[in-house]
Amino acid sequence: MPEIKQAFVLGAGLGTRLRPLTDELPKPLVPIFQKPLITFALDHLIDIGIEKFFINTHRLPKTFAEVFPANCYAGVTLTFVNEPILLETGGGIKNIEAELGREPFITYSGDVLTDVPLQRVIDEHLNRENDVTLALRKTGLGSEIALRDGRVIGISSRYGFSGEFDFANIAVWNPSIFARIPAKEKISFIPIVRDWIGRDGKIGGVVLDQGEWFNLGSRAEYLDVHREILGGWRPAYVKGADWMAQVHPSATVDPSAQIRGCSAVGRDCRVGADVILEDTIVWPGAQIASKSDLVGCIVRARKTATGTHRNIDI
Repeated sequence: MPEIKQAFVLGAGLGTRLRPLTDELPKPLVPIFQKPLITFALDHLIDIGIEKFFINTHRLPKTFAEVFPANCYAGVTLTFVNEPILLETGGGIKNIEAELGREPFITYSGDVLTDVPLQRVIDEHLNRENDVTLALRKTGLGSEIALRDGRVIGISSRYGFSGEFDFANIAVWNPSIFARIPAKEKISFIPIVRDWIGRDGKIGGVVLDQGEWFNLGSRAEYLDVHREILGGWRPAYVKGADWMAQVHPSATVDPSAQIRGCSAVGRDCRVGADVILEDTIVWPGAQIASKSDLVGCIVRARKTATGTHRNIDI
C-alpha cells in the first residue's frame, strides 16, 4: 500500500478578512504567541510522517524567506512556489504537478490551526482507494457537502443532496487529479471535485469533529485563539513550550509594565515604563511607548503605539 509522504501547504491566500493585519504580513505568517501560524500546519504534518513539503505563495513572498531563510523548518526542506497571478486551490495543485509527480499527496491550508486526527483521513483514503478524500467538519461556516457511508455524494446541492458538512481545508489526493485541472488557469478545486462525482470519481469524506479547528477569519477569532491556548489547549504535535511564552526572550519590557490577560509580546519588541497591555498582541519589532494603555489591541510588526487605545489594530 502506498504511503503519503508529501504535502502541499496552501500559503497564497489574500487574508482579506484580517486586513489591515495582513497588509504587510501574509495570514499564514501571523504570530500565535511566538510561533508563525503556518508552522502549526508543518508540525502537524511532520508528526504523521510527511517528509516533502511544497508551499505556494502570492503576496509578499519575501516575508516567507525572512521566516524560513534556509528554506527549511525542523530539519525538513521546504520548496516555495510563488504565484504572481493567484491560481486558487485547483490551479495551485496543477501548477506543481511536475514536483508532486505520480505519488499521492495531502493538501493543508496554511492559515488553519487545528489538532484534528490527520491519520484518519490518510487511512480512509488508502483503505478505500479513493481518488480524493476530504476532511469534513461542522464548522458553522457553511454546510455544502453531503456525505453517505464515507462517500461524498453532493457539493453545493449538486446532484440533489443537501449538505451537512463543511470542508475542513485538508484533503488527500491521488495524482489522477492532475488530468482534471486545466493548466495555467485560476480555478478552485471544488468545481473539479463536484463534477468528478458525476463521472464516477471516488470522492471520500471523513468527519473530524474531534479536537479544535480555528479558521482565524477575524481579529476576534485571532485573539480568542490566544485565550484558548492560555486556557489549556495545546496541540500535542507541537514539541516544547517555548512558543507559548507571553514575552519573547529578546523583548525588552520595563519592570513597571503590566502584561495582562492573553497578551503576547513578540521578538525584539520594546515595552516602556508604566505600560498596561491587556488582551493585546504585540508583533515582532514593535515598540510601546511609556505610559501607554492598550486593551484588546493588535500592534503590527515594527509599529509604534503610544497613548490609550481600545480594540483597534495599530
